[in-house]
Amino acid sequence: MYPALAIIAALHARVRAEVLWVGGEGGMEASLVQREGIAFTAVPAAGIHGVGLRQLPGNTCRLVRGIPVARRVIKRFQPDALLFTGGYVGVPVALAAGRRPRVVYVPDIEPGLALKVVCRGADAVCVTADAARVFHPSGQRVVVTGYPTRPGLQTVDKNEARTRLGLQGETPVLLVFGGSRGARSLNEALWSCLEDVLRIAQVVHVTGELDWPRVTAVRECLEGTLGRRYHPHAYLHEEMGLALAAADLAIARAGASTLGELPLFGLPAALVPYPYAWRYQKLNAEHLVRQGAAVLVRDEDLGAQLLPTIQGLLGDSDKLQAMGAAARRLSRPDAAQLIAAEIERAAEQGAKAHG
Repeated sequence: MYPALAIIAALHARVRAEVLWVGGEGGMEASLVQREGIAFTAVPAAGIHGVGLRQLPGNTCRLVRGIPVARRVIKRFQPDALLFTGGYVGVPVALAAGRRPRVVYVPDIEPGLALKVVCRGADAVCVTADAARVFHPSGQRVVVTGYPTRPGLQTVDKNEARTRLGLQGETPVLLVFGGSRGARSLNEALWSCLEDVLRIAQVVHVTGELDWPRVTAVRECLEGTLGRRYHPHAYLHEEMGLALAAADLAIARAGASTLGELPLFGLPAALVPYPYAWRYQKLNAEHLVRQGAAVLVRDEDLGAQLLPTIQGLLGDSDKLQAMGAAARRLSRPDAAQLIAAEIERAAEQGAKAHG
């Protein structure tokens, strides 16, 4: 969702564009999008890759039902171009759109099943890194743009970020996060060695909403200096940029956002791919590892490897500095502008073709 918001903001800076966001039914998406002043409409859709046999027939029916709904939306709105950034709602919309100009942004290194369908016939397929090219047919127009980081995610001075988050200036800062819903195995592994970690670092811990109720009990076990070094949050919105800027090292899942946000802040990381989401996160992590910006820890090894990984990296300032420099070399702060330019180009070519 955040990449699309970044692209829309960049598009508005280029042209006077009327935007309609087409999303799935019944999620948080509608309220978040409308809060940004963007019109929203819903289309039936559901995933079919990796779901159980009981869910598959119903989900397939929802996708099929979504096609005529999407066709009515397109007929009413008459878009000059369509942007797809992921999610199964893109499938009925793409099928209903016919030959209208289409730009696709693929956040992960490997596209998911829905995006593979949507990419067929696209005017341009924008990808985060050159390593993503191998997942697209040779005849497809693939443009390496980088990952468009979310609006409002501004880089600030490390010391200023620490002051605003109530952190001490000199003690190293470890940022641990697992996405909007958190990551239970990551949280459990951190809590199991938290006192040892707090002896060498301050910890900004984004637990996610599901595990937040456990934080009170964890804090009660910490005393004195150790307690003051632990800074848990259920979720960070606008403050996430401060946390990324303040940190010396991140421990995180390897969702697509890590491909953009870690490089933007030049933040070295130990990445723990979520093991139950095909191989998307694994490939994202391996890309950053190959570039020298991260190390990889398998989810099943967290209990044994998390503490020594943190100790080893925070204890080697030269390696951290080299990883941070490698991460920053991957940063593409103009990614949203590049994708917006592709949308404008597709719309202009479509207008000429039908003019």
